[in-house]
Amino acid sequence: MEEKCTSKSFEVTATAYNSLAYQTNSHPNITAFGDSLVPGLRYIAVSRDLIDSGLVHNTQVKIEGFDSLFTVKDKMNRRWRKRIDIYMGKDVHKAKKWGKKKLNIEYCIQAKDSLH
Repeated sequence: MEEKCTSKSFEVTATAYNSLAYQTNSHPNITAFGDSLVPGLRYIAVSRDLIDSGLVHNTQVKIEGFDSLFTVKDKMNRRWRKRIDIYMGKDVHKAKKWGKKKLNIEYCIQAKDSLH
């Protein structure tokens, strides 16, 4: 059976972060969803307004300028809006070089099956 989904896209502000205590908390490798971050994998944190728009835990996201998908594994502080944070492992230089950019993201919201 084919799963149907609704495609959504947003322009967001994209920043980068690392799994280091001074950037996060005393457990820098554990996300707000309880996942363990693994350097080298393509993860993002999302602002909570985007979660409300269907960009939920483990959603696959296409980010403008990248050729592969990222997975939502973390959520950001409530103060942020229309924002993603791209996980860059422990490479602080790479994260600083990335800086802050406006770009488009696209993702798919799976249709809920109404049959129980």
